[in-house]
Amino acid sequence: MTYDNTNIFAKILRGEIPCHKVYEDDKTLAFMDVMPQATGHVLVIPKCEAVELSDLPCEYACAVFKTAQKVMTAQRKALGVDGIVQMQLNHAGAGQSVFHYHMHLIPTHVHELGKHESVMADQDELAELASKIRAVIDSK
Repeated sequence: MTYDNTNIFAKILRGEIPCHKVYEDDKTLAFMDVMPQATGHVLVIPKCEAVELSDLPCEYACAVFKTAQKVMTAQRKALGVDGIVQMQLNHAGAGQSVFHYHMHLIPTHVHELGKHESVMADQDELAELASKIRAVIDSK
């Protein structure tokens, strides 16, 4: 599959669409999922063109995992949760709907996951959650 730079995550990276940012560095961006499967659901994306894991350059894969570690630690502290589902889908056959590599970090038990992309979250709640998680990351 060829990368389509009109996908929503590419637009977020270019600043064309807003997001509730949790963390950002030179290679990654972490932000609240607007259709969360659980409260505190965060997406981590690389700042490169990659549809799925097999397209992701190793330096960006390492950066995504480093960011995911920071976000998970912050989710646990800010949200008072223990279990976090880490999920990554490769192509439509696996359920991927935005064709820009991304990792889901979902604070919940796997058997309590909500349906993927079923309900739009309240934007004020997302902003508050992003602020709480970001504050923990910034305090380190």
